[in-house]
Amino acid sequence: MSRPLPQPVPVREGRSSREVDAFCVEFAPRAPGHPAVRDLQHLLADVPSEGLEARLEWVERWVAWLRDPMPALGLMEPTEPEAPAAVTRLALWVRVLEARASAREPVAVLVREVTSATSGLKLFSQVGLPTGLGFLDEVSERLARRLLPSPPENHQLSELLLRLFPDPGDADLLEGLPPELLARLSTLLQGGTQPPVRGPAMMVRTSLVDALGLLAVQTAALGLAEDVRDRCPEVSFRSSPFLKLRRVCEGVQARDAAPDSLRELGDVVEECQQVVAIVSSHLEQYGVSVDLVYRLERIRRSLERMEAIARVLGAEPGEASWREGLVLMTDLLRQAHTDRSVRAVVAGNARLLARKVIERAGHSGEHYLTTTRAEYHRMVHSAAGGGLIIAVTAILKLYAATLALAPFFYGLALAGTYVGSFLMMQVTGFTLATKQPSMAAAMLGSAIGQGGTAGRLSHLMELIPRIIRSQIATALANMGTVLPAAVGLSMLFAWWKGHPLLNAAQAHYVVDALHPWRSGTVFYAALTGVLLWLSSLVAGWMENWAVYRRIPEALAHHRALRRALGDEGAKKLAGLFSRNISGLGGNVSIGILLALPPVVGNFFGLPLDIRHVTISFGQLCLAGYALGPTAVLQPDFLAALGGIGVILAINLGVSFSLALGVALRARDVPVRDVVRLVRLMSARFLREPRAFLSPPRA
Repeated sequence: MSRPLPQPVPVREGRSSREVDAFCVEFAPRAPGHPAVRDLQHLLADVPSEGLEARLEWVERWVAWLRDPMPALGLMEPTEPEAPAAVTRLALWVRVLEARASAREPVAVLVREVTSATSGLKLFSQVGLPTGLGFLDEVSERLARRLLPSPPENHQLSELLLRLFPDPGDADLLEGLPPELLARLSTLLQGGTQPPVRGPAMMVRTSLVDALGLLAVQTAALGLAEDVRDRCPEVSFRSSPFLKLRRVCEGVQARDAAPDSLRELGDVVEECQQVVAIVSSHLEQYGVSVDLVYRLERIRRSLERMEAIARVLGAEPGEASWREGLVLMTDLLRQAHTDRSVRAVVAGNARLLARKVIERAGHSGEHYLTTTRAEYHRMVHSAAGGGLIIAVTAILKLYAATLALAPFFYGLALAGTYVGSFLMMQVTGFTLATKQPSMAAAMLGSAIGQGGTAGRLSHLMELIPRIIRSQIATALANMGTVLPAAVGLSMLFAWWKGHPLLNAAQAHYVVDALHPWRSGTVFYAALTGVLLWLSSLVAGWMENWAVYRRIPEALAHHRALRRALGDEGAKKLAGLFSRNISGLGGNVSIGILLALPPVVGNFFGLPLDIRHVTISFGQLCLAGYALGPTAVLQPDFLAALGGIGVILAINLGVSFSLALGVALRARDVPVRDVVRLVRLMSARFLREPRAFLSPPRA
């Protein structure tokens, strides 16, 4: 975003252009007419003597002058290397203040008055840190700040920071300023010719020490919360470092940040970070909550802020102190801009939650993979049973369409048909091909995040062929049994009723609806792939919800269940719930999701529908039997058969790609690792294609 350049201040009456020219010649003999030098002369001549708002406006003009991107060629000595514009202008500013005490004195007074009239406590203890409101409250707070006007807070350095540097890119400018120049400038502005008892540096130091105390109180309260302590049984309450944190910070305040007190603070902060790591590792095992993750992130970032403040306080006065101070201020500026972003807080927490949901979905996907030939054959038999159920589902779906039902009841009938079919598969142990990609991709993403690069790639080189051959076997087995089952049921119906299950008009409608380019098959198949992926997220979320709230443990120890079933019976019920909650959530959700598009489309007048490959193939088989053997060789029917192949590719490809993309994002996997993996897998496929089609003999 372009920023208006600072406007030159009109020359006051009584200040002749000859004086300005003399100033320019004195401090820029190689470029006496440079606009930067003239603007600087105007700034020095217009330093306000009273009024906080006037002084802040002057500081804002000075920062605008400093960050002006206009090249400052000719302002440095010939022997000095050319520096960025901001560095050159800062050097000129320091040179002028060192040479002219009359210019230095008003600026020093202004800096002292601004520092004494503003507070840095909020800047150092709150900016860039989660507010502790929780995820939803934080999102609503940021939305309110974005949509509603904010009252001015001239007495807060946190507001002044954004006022002076309104562009996120200004952090790079601030980071590039030389600490030695800032140290010289600080020495010049410590109070002018009559330094006060408490100069600007001392006031800022006091704000830093106070921020340490405030952060210690807030962090200790969060670290001692019940849900945090429950997930850190290794550390007792009395030995918790969060109890020590407040006491140590009080010692830092009492001893004016003595070196030994800062070292003790650093040790305690490190112990607190270890506790946070323990709690995070337990979240990996016992499930995750958005609010708990949010509070852990606040603890982690508060501890990092305390370390940064301690480094500034412990640095030697002068250049070293300014070097640490620049690091802190640059970080504060970047985080101050992030604080106003709703997208940042949503993306950060969604990534953490997605990681757990993906892992839970990955656990559910383990039973969709095969390693040995025996497992491969069991998968084929399981998928064959799934095809039988889908053939019945296709008949029930077509039958529901013939009923004169209101849209709500039609959707209810569809949802009941789908949910009943998928739950029947779960009870019988049968498999559906289109449910595999999301679960397998989630498991693949979970495996990508484990171990080092070498071990991870080795593991993936074995895992990916297992995924591919398992999905191919399941898809072929589903399709292979849908065909005879649908034809057999049609023959049985025709023998019973004396006519095919579908009439000619219904059969032609099915054929036309599956045409790959004369209908919305491609779009509907992609929509179905998205719905299949969403159901895998629901499955992972359901398992995470049950694990986080320890539902299986609660069932195993429930008094009524133990009286009715006995201790062993209650434990078996808890185990059954734990093993099936993910499948239950996934099956119910996909049944409802597949029923929604036609109903929602009918409500809004949109031609929405789904194209599920096995259900669509079952309907096409029913239509083929109704039309007769000669019709199945016609171009339209063959095109519809090709549409089944298109639906298969899109269903599997969309759901797998979405699940894998979320998994990779949740794991922060670098793009180069993904590219390397694709290259290695392509080479292996060319070398060993059989490994992707069938399991090894041994």
